[in-house]
Order: sequence, then structure tokens, then C-alpha cells
Amino acid sequence: MSSSPNPAARGSRLALLVVGLCWLAVLFDGLDMFIYGSVLPHLLETKTFGLTPDTAGDLGSYATFGMLIGALTAGTIADRIGRKKLMVGCVVLFSLASGVCAIADSVTVFGLGRTLAGVGLGGLLPTAISMVSDYAPRGRAAIVIGMLMTAHHAGGILSAYVAKWLIDPVGWRAAFWVCVLPLLFAPVLAKFLPESLSFLVAKGRTEEAGALAARYDVELPAAKSGRKTAADRWDALANLFRGGEWIQTLLYWLASFGGLLLVYGVATWLPTLMRAEGYALANALTFVVVFNLGGIVGMLVAGRAADRFGAPRISAVWFALTAAGVYLLSVHMSTGVTMIVVFLTGVFLNSAQTMIYATVSIRSDAGNRATAVGWTSGMGRFGAVFGPWLGGQLLAAGHGDWGFTAFALAGLSSMVFIGIAALRSAKQTPRTADQELVAAH
Repeated sequence: MSSSPNPAARGSRLALLVVGLCWLAVLFDGLDMFIYGSVLPHLLETKTFGLTPDTAGDLGSYATFGMLIGALTAGTIADRIGRKKLMVGCVVLFSLASGVCAIADSVTVFGLGRTLAGVGLGGLLPTAISMVSDYAPRGRAAIVIGMLMTAHHAGGILSAYVAKWLIDPVGWRAAFWVCVLPLLFAPVLAKFLPESLSFLVAKGRTEEAGALAARYDVELPAAKSGRKTAADRWDALANLFRGGEWIQTLLYWLASFGGLLLVYGVATWLPTLMRAEGYALANALTFVVVFNLGGIVGMLVAGRAADRFGAPRISAVWFALTAAGVYLLSVHMSTGVTMIVVFLTGVFLNSAQTMIYATVSIRSDAGNRATAVGWTSGMGRFGAVFGPWLGGQLLAAGHGDWGFTAFALAGLSSMVFIGIAALRSAKQTPRTADQELVAAH
């Protein structure tokens, strides 16, 4: 009997290592992303820095603007320095940026910290998805990526508990000091996370890639020939507007704008808006936990529903249900009923946007698919910037009761746009790998 480990077991062990490390990195990403919304009710009630609702909305948009920059530049930087180094750099950046928030003595310094954190947050998630895609066992990439995406919502749950446990006894700054702790995880990531095999092969470091693949008995990716030039990429973008495609493209972009406005607007303002509806702060933070639990469930069930009924149909239905749930939150109900509504809203809201990417991917030509999904995601990021700002403006104008209504209207608009786009498209192309869809989130 051979004493060498089973090759499949060794490959699975490497996949487990990579997914485990990336899961923790994305957990910290989610913690840092959601912590601002979790401490925001306290900041407003104590008028920290003289904070007003409109200023608070601006601060929320700073982080999402930073995420836009991070997401747009991550691919280029990763191609130069490697995915592993970029992931480590992103963790270091958003951890140190949280330290800036913790010691901030003015809105300006706090805003700088949130912007820098956003850059790191925006760059980490797509890079982590690329990493786990490289090392996922054959035929298991979709499941592995789905598991990774749950970490972001687990971070949101953790942020609510950090706020509940620390704000009253210690103060809001302690919550941001907790977000500095991932800095201790960066050396672990640097030591144990292997470099992307695809990156090593693309850079001609085939001996290093081969040694790593042989060590864990995983398949070495083939070198890609005919790498796209800048002209090729611009031509792929132009194809999205040729003929009648421009209408379809704009519909997808508008749907994505409304979807991410809804996602990040609710993520930033949920506790504050629930406080405005008369719920105690402890209950308002519990809603964050329940909302993100719904997000985890939604990520696990949306793909199966789309496979059965079609991504365009699920996307439209999911946004309609999200809009109904968000609107109901503006009605003061019993705590138990509200918990159920918050949970179901989390189920549909957090996966509705992913279904937009699925729809775009299904309806796009294979050669243009990555460009179509990437630009749909990029345009949607402007909605992510606008959502937190909009919530702040409504509260500042004394129309906090309109906050949930405005976000519900955003969900309805996305339902309409993605529905029209699906009806207009007569083209049916095969479904693509799930990592293309989720990586754009």
C-alpha cells in the first residue's frame, strides 16, 4: 500500500486552505464595510463631530466611492504584482484606515479613513473570488464561491455584535479598533496563502507554478495565448453599443444602478432608519444580524432558483419582493413580525443584484461576456455611492420616513429595467461559470 496521500485529498486540502484564508479575509471585509452603519445611530444621537444626517450620508458614500476605485483598479494591479500581494495589501489598507477612523478628531479625518478603507474593501472581494476560483476542485467552483460570499454577510453580523457589545461600555471608537485587528491576519495571509496559479503561468513563472501544483496534486492551468490588447478591450466595449445593443446595455446598467443603490443604502442606514421608526438601539442592531442571516440564505438559494426558473425572471421577482419588504419596514409592526420581514428582505435583496449579473452573462455573446458583466457592475457602483448619500439627505430634510420608500422605489425601478431587458432580448446563450457572475458583485 502506498504511503503517499491521495492526490484528490491533497488537492482538496489546498482548496480548503485557500478558501479558509480567503473566507476570513472577506469576513473582515464585511466587518469593516458594515461597522459604519452599526455605529451610525450612536454617532448621530451623541452628535459626534457635530454629525448631521446629511454629513453622515456623505461619509457613507466616501467608503462606497473608495470601493469603486478599488474595484476598478484591482484587476490591473493584480496583473502586475499578483493576487496574493494585492489581497494582503487590501487587508493592510482597510485595517489601517479603520485605525484612522478610531483616532479621528474631525469629520474630515474620519471621512479620509472611510475612503481609504473603501479602496481596500473594493479591491479585496473580486481578488479573493479569483483566488478561490483557481484552487476550487474541478466542478465545484460555484459552490466554493457561494461559500465565500457568505463571509461578507457573516462580517455584517459580526459588526452588529461588536457595536452592541462595545459602544455603551467603551465607546464607538473601540468598534473601529476591532476593525484594526485584521492587521494581525495579514502576516498569516502572506505566509500561508499560495499565489494564484493563473498569475504565475501568465507571468511565465511556470517552474514555480508547476512545483506548487505538483506539491498539492492540482491541475496546472494552461497558458492563455492571444492576450487582449487595450484596443481589443475598447472594441469589446464598443460592441455593447452597436446596432440595437445600446438599449439593452443601458437597461442593464440602470438596473444595476438601482440594485446597488438599494444594497448599500439599506446596509448603511438600516439601523438608523429602524431607530427613527421607534425601535430601541439594541433591536435596531439585531435587525442587522437578521438582515445578514437572510443574505447568507439568499446567496445559497438564488442560484438554484435561477437554474430552475431562469435568472432574468428570478431577478425581476426578487427585486419586486425586495421592494415590498423594504417598504413594509417603514410601517411600525411588532418586533417579531419586523424580524421576519427584515430576514426575508435580506434573503431577496442581497441576491437580486447577483441575478442581474447572471442575466447579463446569459444574454451576452461568449466573446463579450466578461466586458458586459464588468461594465454592468461598474455602472452599478455609482448607485452604491448614491445610496448612502440619498438616505442622509432624506433624514436631513426631515423625511426619514421616506427613506425606506425611496429604497423600495429603487428596487421597483430595477425590477422594471431588468424585466424590459429580458423581454427585449431574443438571444439565448448558454449559462456561463458562476464565478463570472459573483465576481462582479
